[in-house]
Amino acid sequence: MKRDALGAAAASSITARMDRLPATRQLWLTVLLISLGGFFEVYDLVFTGYIAPGMAKSGLFTATTATLFGMNGIGAFIAATFAGLFVGTFFFGFLSDRYGRRKVFTISLLWYSVGSAIMAAQATTEGVLFWRFVTGIGVGIEIVTIDVFITEMVPQHMRGRAMAFNQAVMFCAAPVAALLSYFLVPTSMLGIDGWRWVVLFGAAGAIVVWFIRLAVPESPRWLAQQGRHAEAERIVAKIEHTVEAEYRQPLPKPLPAVIQPAVQTASFGELWKKPYRSRVLMLLVFNFFQAIAYYGFQNWVPTLLIGQGITVTRSLLYAFVIATAAPVGPLLAMTIADKVERKWMIVYSALAVIVFGTLFSQLREVGPLIVLGLMISLSGSALSVAYHSYQTELFPTRIRCRAAGLVYSFSRVGASMSGFIIAFLLRDFGVIGVFIGISAAMLACMVAIGAFGPKTRGMRLEEISH
Repeated sequence: MKRDALGAAAASSITARMDRLPATRQLWLTVLLISLGGFFEVYDLVFTGYIAPGMAKSGLFTATTATLFGMNGIGAFIAATFAGLFVGTFFFGFLSDRYGRRKVFTISLLWYSVGSAIMAAQATTEGVLFWRFVTGIGVGIEIVTIDVFITEMVPQHMRGRAMAFNQAVMFCAAPVAALLSYFLVPTSMLGIDGWRWVVLFGAAGAIVVWFIRLAVPESPRWLAQQGRHAEAERIVAKIEHTVEAEYRQPLPKPLPAVIQPAVQTASFGELWKKPYRSRVLMLLVFNFFQAIAYYGFQNWVPTLLIGQGITVTRSLLYAFVIATAAPVGPLLAMTIADKVERKWMIVYSALAVIVFGTLFSQLREVGPLIVLGLMISLSGSALSVAYHSYQTELFPTRIRCRAAGLVYSFSRVGASMSGFIIAFLLRDFGVIGVFIGISAAMLACMVAIGAFGPKTRGMRLEEISH
């Protein structure tokens, strides 16, 4: 019992020392290295909409299907993606809690690279769908780990900005995927369809980043929670030394320690006890509906523009212009991320998507469509910044990845359904019907977070999770 008490005190000291650190280059570099891996996660998620016309042209898939769940349509490709993501987040989200953030974080990227390369070589619809599903599992594991890793590696006063910066780096993948698709999808090189080259670029780039990420240390919070205090102490001491050298003055005194429980075995059942049960239920509802709305636009931008009377080639170019807002949104959000209560930032961003989306559905002129597309993308990016921080803050270190994996898995369910739902709405009700569906989903998000979400701004992780 005495050893447990000493361990709890040591863990509390570790977190108190980390939370007092000033935001120096060392901490931002850590966030950048983690985020570079996330770049290819986003690249993989967003290129679906951009390569869809090329996949349809090659005869592997069709834009719409005769039935709601037709397996030869683009909706099936989208569904396979998010089905894999669901398996990764729901069934394997616990791996980072058991084996560490850094190890799982690194392996999952290699998984993505191999799976993507094999998928790009498939010649049948069934083969593409299967390997898309397998690749999605690796990406799903990585998504959860990245959010938790960043949340635990930075002090409480910069969590919002760190997540915003992370999202900015990751969302740079959106314009990159759009631009590559603009040049490659309509063409063929060396007898290989352009859409396959787009996929292979992501696979090759991820392998390079895999080596860069080896410089990232393990989360000291996780090590302390596991009772590995000597390792946690070495990492924190090294970080303090580097930060102090950059800060050029003595570090602030550690914040008052928030006493944590002695080392405990993480369990799935703990998520269904107070106070976590209500938070889990709230986030399950939110994640399901936000995914339908978010990917209902992002994965269908070129197709929606075509539905408004724009040609295929032009729609890809305009989609690239709209995609440039993806990394800009988080950079703008950095200015307010730690100043505005997280839950209200989610609510206001969802409302903005409803307003701009409704206007988008009513217009056919190119200029206004691009402007409104940019505004929808900016609003979606702000929403993403806020909720990725929010849902990792609400749970303690020992079950943070389990919790994030569980709630985030429901966004994968929603995203899987989004492909079929949007295809159905587009076929029977046009672009207006699509945005009515997106608005209804965003309204559900506003109610879930606005009415039931706790506040987190300015609080330390250990205070929020109690």
